[in-house]
Amino acid sequence: MEKGWQLQKKKEVLRGPFFWLTAFYFVYCARPTDLVTSLGAVPLAKITGVLAALSLLLSAGKTPRHFKDLPKEAFYLLLIIVLLFCSALVSPIWRGGAFSNTLDFAKVYIAWILTFLLVTTLKRLRRIIFLQSAAVAVVSIAAIIKGHSVPRLLGVIGGFYSNPNDMAFAIVLSLPFCLAFLLSAKSTLRKGLWLVGILGMLVALMLTASRAGFIDVVISGTVCLWHFGVKGKRLYLIAGTILVGAVLLLAAGRTLARRFAAISGDVNSDLEEKAEGSYEERKLLMFRALEAIAHYPVLGVGVENFEEYGGMWKEVHASYLQIGAEGGIPTLVVYLLFFSRGFANLRLLKKIGNLDSETTLFMGALSSSLIGFVVGACFAPEAYQFFPYFAVCYTSVILATTRERVRSEDPSVELAASTQRRLAHVFVSNRRSSGFTPAV
Repeated sequence: MEKGWQLQKKKEVLRGPFFWLTAFYFVYCARPTDLVTSLGAVPLAKITGVLAALSLLLSAGKTPRHFKDLPKEAFYLLLIIVLLFCSALVSPIWRGGAFSNTLDFAKVYIAWILTFLLVTTLKRLRRIIFLQSAAVAVVSIAAIIKGHSVPRLLGVIGGFYSNPNDMAFAIVLSLPFCLAFLLSAKSTLRKGLWLVGILGMLVALMLTASRAGFIDVVISGTVCLWHFGVKGKRLYLIAGTILVGAVLLLAAGRTLARRFAAISGDVNSDLEEKAEGSYEERKLLMFRALEAIAHYPVLGVGVENFEEYGGMWKEVHASYLQIGAEGGIPTLVVYLLFFSRGFANLRLLKKIGNLDSETTLFMGALSSSLIGFVVGACFAPEAYQFFPYFAVCYTSVILATTRERVRSEDPSVELAASTQRRLAHVFVSNRRSSGFTPAV
């Protein structure tokens, strides 16, 4: 009885920090200052970021999980941020700007750690993922309404949504979650709302005319259909997707088709001329990024400093080259290690087995989102957007939550694992003391 009371008290203590965590997700994903102009004067992002950081300090030692339980990917992310700060201090371009931009990016670590420490149930994880997914859906629909006559929805919504390619990237990474919520919804009303949200996101994606976004959604969507349609035995999803995709391409994909045609050099209009120029410009920027990596291989030129180094005041449209040029090769290596952990977590989940339908559903969504990132990162400068880092965090949380559930249901599992580790340690120690070396 006393143990149960203490657990309930601990949950009550964590209610405040979790509130500020959700507030941070809401402000970052939904951009309320852009949707409601009267909020523009209030620095909501800074306020929620500071309060989330304060919550992290106050919740230390009070959470069911502790800092010693943090997975490898948490330390990889911290190392990325430390290396970027070092890069800022020695930047050959603009140290102050690089430091300020790195400090802004470092907020993702606070959100990441708080999410891992506070989100200890699938219910809370659903709430966090719901905030991201619903926010992107609402922003997409708002962008269509506000900027239906604006070419490529450029600047209709502020923040990272202001760039058409960035908006397309955010949509692609969130679509698998929206589909998971649609499939798991119980009521017809909720299913209808999620369906409207998904259609709005797809229309907004078409209107951005982002070539990288379109390629990305095809790859990510194929993985989605494999998990939800083929493995989940919902073959109607495949037929529905093909039908909706064809209608959207005919209704809203004209600009996108013309931008793809411009790659071949067949220029017949100002729009296609701009698209072809953009394509050639991006190739040149990639070569400039490789030059930056060759000249500054250890710590790069500093966060957001490549625009000046490249001479065109534009980002290189490849996240891997972006992080390599601005953070150096060591940062790029840790960056790749960090995202590889997301896939490793999903593999470990599969090995656990006996997963409930909801966990399996969101595993498929996470796999689709991460593959969408890996592909999209080849064509877009998204090294500092938070959504991919959130996706890896979700895999860490769902793995930790599932392991904790399995241990609580069958303590012998943890006991057996602990015994195996001790036996392995004793075996290795005895082998070393005896001087035995296995043949290769």
